[in-house]
Amino acid sequence: MNVIEIINKKKNKMELTIKEIEFVIQGYLKDTIPDYQISALLMAVWFNGMNNNELANLTEIMARSGKIVNLSAIPGKKVDKHSTGGVGDKTTIALLPMVAAAGLSVPKISGRGLGHTGGTIDKLESISGFKTDLTIDRFIEIVKEIHCSIISTNFDLAPADKKLYALRDVTGTIDSIPLIASSIMSKKIAGGADALVLNVTFGSGAFLRKYMDAIQLGKEMVHIGENNHKQTYIVVSSMDQPLGFAVGNSLELQEAISLLNNQGPEDLMEICLFIGSIMLIAGGIVKQQKDGIEILKEVIENGQAFDKLKEMVKRQGGDQRQIENPELLPKSKYKDDIYSDFKGYIHKIDARSIGEASMLLGAGREQKNSTIDLSVGIILKKKKGDSVKKGEILATLHYNDHDKFEKVHDKVKSAFDIRNKKPAYKPLIVALIDRYGVRKPNLS
Repeated sequence: MNVIEIINKKKNKMELTIKEIEFVIQGYLKDTIPDYQISALLMAVWFNGMNNNELANLTEIMARSGKIVNLSAIPGKKVDKHSTGGVGDKTTIALLPMVAAAGLSVPKISGRGLGHTGGTIDKLESISGFKTDLTIDRFIEIVKEIHCSIISTNFDLAPADKKLYALRDVTGTIDSIPLIASSIMSKKIAGGADALVLNVTFGSGAFLRKYMDAIQLGKEMVHIGENNHKQTYIVVSSMDQPLGFAVGNSLELQEAISLLNNQGPEDLMEICLFIGSIMLIAGGIVKQQKDGIEILKEVIENGQAFDKLKEMVKRQGGDQRQIENPELLPKSKYKDDIYSDFKGYIHKIDARSIGEASMLLGAGREQKNSTIDLSVGIILKKKKGDSVKKGEILATLHYNDHDKFEKVHDKVKSAFDIRNKKPAYKPLIVALIDRYGVRKPNLS
């Protein structure tokens, strides 16, 4: 088999066979095919895409390039939740205790943040002693005991994807939707869950800017999941403003804790209830979404969801006192407010600018090996549609370095677009995709 012939085949929009794809992936892993030839193939895929057969084959080969986690020791149906990320997205931290308290087993292998979006693992490491590098055996044991655990990818999970992603990052092929779909789904399949619920975000604070790109990605991931016998649901939501009010690791953790105490932001609660109810359907706990939402509201109101978070923290070595009293979580030395220069309505908040400002304060990584500051970030005081007076507070910056504060002050202020007229309402959750196609969400 000849890699140049394979490159030419894809360049001419022809379908690659499973043997050709496997030849390329194995050759790249073994270093018998060099970066520059894989780069050429990736660019051909970027221009010409992949059909469903190619996509399913590529994903399965990448998933099986490393360890496939065996979760059969955990009773019942296991459901995994994933998000393509965004600014202020602390959904996983709030959601997993909720669905676990409802009786669903959720083994979650999560990642760290890079750039303007935060990572679940980083946020959880704001808790003193919290261990995310557990062995698979201990991970499974915790899920059997309390229905949920969140660990980092500290083992050989889809190594082909890891190597390909690094190359895509430096060859301008990150934004290929087929390659995004296969990257995400290879890790999900290797993770071993029976069903998948994935939140695909779009907008200024998301990886994908356009709604139709989010729909296309969702469709392709559903096809891959179903082809691999994984019941798959995609929840498409807007990331045109940060989710909730908090952006930054310990600040977002505090907001997730507030939600579990029934005091969280409305938008975060909305998406947690929606995604959570779909997870309960996927896990066979309920048949209708409205029943799932009722159960989730109940476990928040009676404190079971909050208790479940404390149980998970305890079993993973964390300090439960910081959950009971979030004031004990990492705090910045300083905080200062950003004030409005205008009167009117918040027409838009550029989520990417807020995320980048938080990163520049130290809450995120500009490079993979960057050290993050768990205590810094931004608390929004206004959201889209809110009225604002001249001199009123738009946001509060939590920081440890005065130079960094000066660097981001204007960036945060200019992220708020203030106009005379109140903006039209746009829904947070815009579509649900499953094996039956794309439909509008039922928010009742």
